[in-house]
Amino acid sequence: MNRTLIFCLLFLWSSTSLLAKTELMADPPHWWVGMANQHVQLMVRGENIGAHTASVDYDGVTLILTRSGDSKNYLFLNLEIAPTAKAGVMLIKFKSQGKTLKFYYELKQRKKGASLSGGFDASDVIYLITPDRFANGNPDNDQVNSMKEDPDRAFHGGRHGGDLRGIIDHLQYIKDMGFTAIWLNPILENDMEKWSYHGYSTTDFYKVDPRYGTLEEYHELCDRAHEMGLKVIADMIENHCGSNHWWMSDLPFKDWINNDGKYVQTTHRRETIQDPYASASDKKKHSDGWFDKTMPDLNQRNAFMAEYLIQNSIWWVEEVGLDGIRQDTYPYPDKTFMTAWSKSIMTEYPKFKIVGEEWSLNPNIVSYWQKDKVNYDGYVSYLPSVMDFPLQAALRNALQEETGAYSEKFADLYRCLANDYLYPYPKDLVIFADNHDMDRFFTQVNEDLDMWKIGLSYLAVTRGIPQFYYGTEILMSNGDDGSHGVIRSDFPGGWAGDRENGFEGMGLTEEQTDAQNFMKNLLTWRKNSKAVHEGDLMHFAPLFAGRRYVLFRFTKDEKVMLVINKSDKADHLDLKDYDEVLQGNRVGTDALTKEKTNFEKGLDVPARSAMIIQFF
Repeated sequence: MNRTLIFCLLFLWSSTSLLAKTELMADPPHWWVGMANQHVQLMVRGENIGAHTASVDYDGVTLILTRSGDSKNYLFLNLEIAPTAKAGVMLIKFKSQGKTLKFYYELKQRKKGASLSGGFDASDVIYLITPDRFANGNPDNDQVNSMKEDPDRAFHGGRHGGDLRGIIDHLQYIKDMGFTAIWLNPILENDMEKWSYHGYSTTDFYKVDPRYGTLEEYHELCDRAHEMGLKVIADMIENHCGSNHWWMSDLPFKDWINNDGKYVQTTHRRETIQDPYASASDKKKHSDGWFDKTMPDLNQRNAFMAEYLIQNSIWWVEEVGLDGIRQDTYPYPDKTFMTAWSKSIMTEYPKFKIVGEEWSLNPNIVSYWQKDKVNYDGYVSYLPSVMDFPLQAALRNALQEETGAYSEKFADLYRCLANDYLYPYPKDLVIFADNHDMDRFFTQVNEDLDMWKIGLSYLAVTRGIPQFYYGTEILMSNGDDGSHGVIRSDFPGGWAGDRENGFEGMGLTEEQTDAQNFMKNLLTWRKNSKAVHEGDLMHFAPLFAGRRYVLFRFTKDEKVMLVINKSDKADHLDLKDYDEVLQGNRVGTDALTKEKTNFEKGLDVPARSAMIIQFF
């Protein structure tokens, strides 16, 4: 449909509605023909629209249900879109007391192959970005007069000006570093009075926050990323909205928000979901409580709310061509709804990937949510991936300083992988050293570069899909200040006038440059290792006073050996101990130095280091 014609039609509708002294809006703002799910729910809002009778005049589209909200300013329409329906603008009429309102709604044509797009896997490495803190590509959008919070870069909890343009400008840097996917913390409108930069208090689920840029720039980001071979993963939140969301002043239904729309803090007792002995009241206190007083808890048991949220996720996937979703606070919404949500997305996009955040160190709890897990209570999930918090904690503990002659910390890391029988698909777990909610990895390892390198080597080789937080490559740290605003500090070089520039390697310390080069070499090597992407895994119980850990990834044609020596002394390995995998092969190549060596006399591993050796 020609855009000029659309605007003319919308103008005609606008004139009609002004005469009737009302203005209509609809979510989703448009939809598509040819979707797997042939139904779409429109939430139409306008003064007293709930008192109107609706009708649709468009070939291939049938109005099968209308329902007014408890507030008469909402009318919900359930449309069935036949496979024969064509893209175009359809007319919806609303009648009341002899008067007719005309509303024009666009149905778009899907992009070719849209249903088969998306997905990420263990061949990928994800770069997590907090947009406000990465790069300020357009200072003109730092302050938007209609928004409640102004920029304040001097305040660690304020808006600093990072935006979509800044990310677009540095996609080449991300690719050159060896990353294949970017995960963006939420970029939707977050019109809160303070602390709005993080994005987790959404005030409009269908708008890009103008301080990050425009919908067109979001399209540009995704399009350019795809042209460069990079994937895009969006952070989404089904559990809550922001307290300044536009519907909070006029809720569609009385039960739209849990606890009668009043703030009641969640207990955060996520274990009640799996606990066979949990009381119903404890389950409710967890799932229906608000995550924060500025984050009203959405009631997904309301069928109209549930459909609204499901459609919103699908709308963004289809609109900008997302490759994946990271779902915030996965165990907090109604779990039956989360089954419907994940199933709906995966039905529409069979190759898509969703990863859920379950911040538990118990793999029994984390694995509960993964697709095809046979749970004791019969709960069925369609979630392909989960964040591997148990492995993150085990890796952190294994690399921190310790006293005593013998270490059990690497044994704990070893035991963590030994629990993989709990997961239907352990290779699909997202593994990480840190993220936007915890101490920076360099801080976790007490700013010890040797331990930092060991940690990165482990994440590059072990099973799963690695994710690294922006700035890890230049040793960003938060010292003794664990506040979120400090953890999410600005990437140096992202703002005009920065004295250091991590993108160009200017002003960095020798240690930072070494770290950046190390990560770049490591991730560049990883791109081409089929054994790491899809191979089997075998590891050997930690030896050498518990400070040696050996892990293999292997296929028929390639074997990758990771050797970690945390000791202050060099270690010597007789490779005969590992012939269960090596089968007598002694000629290997150091993955990072590219040096080819015959290890017939064994392998010498320097103190406090990790070695990655490829055998073919």
